[in-house]
Amino acid sequence: MTDSGPLRLAVIVGSTRKGRFGPTAAAWFAAQARKRRDLEVDLVDLAEARLPDTLRDHDETLPDQVRALGPRLGAADAFAVVTPEYNRSFPAPLKTAIDWFYDEWRAKPVTFVAYGRESGGLHATAHLREIFAELHAVAIRGAVSLPCYWEQYASDGTWPKATATCNTTVKTVLDELTWWAHALRDARTRRPFTH
Repeated sequence: MTDSGPLRLAVIVGSTRKGRFGPTAAAWFAAQARKRRDLEVDLVDLAEARLPDTLRDHDETLPDQVRALGPRLGAADAFAVVTPEYNRSFPAPLKTAIDWFYDEWRAKPVTFVAYGRESGGLHATAHLREIFAELHAVAIRGAVSLPCYWEQYASDGTWPKATATCNTTVKTVLDELTWWAHALRDARTRRPFTH
């Protein structure tokens, strides 16, 4: 038996830096996802989650912040990680957030909304793909890349410009992400992932 209800998509804002662009990009992506009837969106801002920087030992009690975020990630059928690129990689708070959890990521698809200078965050997503593979998540091929994202504002201050490539890319990415989310949710229902 498969679950035919809406898919639960967690959109994760991976930067906690002051003046960050992450919430803007995440709000745009979440708005695109909410246009679809097959998706329910949970916007997770790591700056608000305030996860501890120091990971616990296996025999220590989980901090309250980790216990609060865990069920939200566990309930997700898919993830969209919104990340800047700092020094050819992604921010440390995002790595800490990933490392606090394990079961929550397994056998679920992940896409990326990456932004930066000319590379558009592609170095950051390359590193994230390796990490999520280690956690038995499926980093899908499709992702949104935003090179020189500050140039994609319209003159009235809205983001992104109507002509920005991301406006067409996002549909393809969401189509691919939902396909994988349905396939993996069905598979987890039929045969729980135990690795």
